[in-house]
Amino acid sequence: MKIYTRTGDQGETSLLKGGRVPKYDLRVQTYGTFDELNSWIGYVRALNPDPEVEAALARLQPELHALCSDVAARREPDETPNPYLPRTRPDQVEALEREIDRMDGDLETLTHFILPGGSPAGAALHVTRTVSRRAERLLVELAQTEGAVNPEAVRYANRLSDYLFTLARWANHRAGRRETAWVGSQV
Repeated sequence: MKIYTRTGDQGETSLLKGGRVPKYDLRVQTYGTFDELNSWIGYVRALNPDPEVEAALARLQPELHALCSDVAARREPDETPNPYLPRTRPDQVEALEREIDRMDGDLETLTHFILPGGSPAGAALHVTRTVSRRAERLLVELAQTEGAVNPEAVRYANRLSDYLFTLARWANHRAGRRETAWVGSQV
């Protein structure tokens, strides 16, 4: 299989369930942003020395890859399950919630907003959180304007940024790096 196909030379790409759309199509932008997020997760994995944080990130990457497929394939109302087309499931959202609660148990209660930063892995995880929020905004726009989006994917995207925020805090905690509180205008 060649890496280049020349099929996109006119500015279009194919969707998973057929059809061609412009490369700037909202669906393409959305799954492309989740792909960007997955690349950032890979970058964090390269920076991160903590095996516990590594385990969390290693579990997340395949789910993000499947989420890209979920978004790339329009969801039909009468769709039958297809083992070759993964869809985001409620148990994946619940797993993120359990992990958030577990990590949060190790952290100090937030009383102020915090500034992104900390350890290299923690700071990079804050970047992933912002990319995750951007991907979520695109997904919500896609769901509201075009439809044909798995509602579990929207729930997962919403929970994912909370998860990444908590993971950034937890990575900093485990690295012994204190968070910097933002208290009003500090200028």
